[in-house]
Amino acid sequence: MKLTHILDQFTIVKEFWIFLRERKLWWMTPIVVVLLLLGFLIVFTEGSAVAPFIYTLF
Repeated sequence: MKLTHILDQFTIVKEFWIFLRERKLWWMTPIVVVLLLLGFLIVFTEGSAVAPFIYTLF
């Protein structure tokens, strides 16, 4: 992967941040953060022994 390709992927995050800031949608920030954390939790525990315990939470 080239560095420019990696930086292009972060432009979505930058544009989303600008959208939230301009539209004064600060209440959406905690929702997005929680959804991202839950997504990372599911992805990173997918192959581990902890996975069955994580899936019972949902």
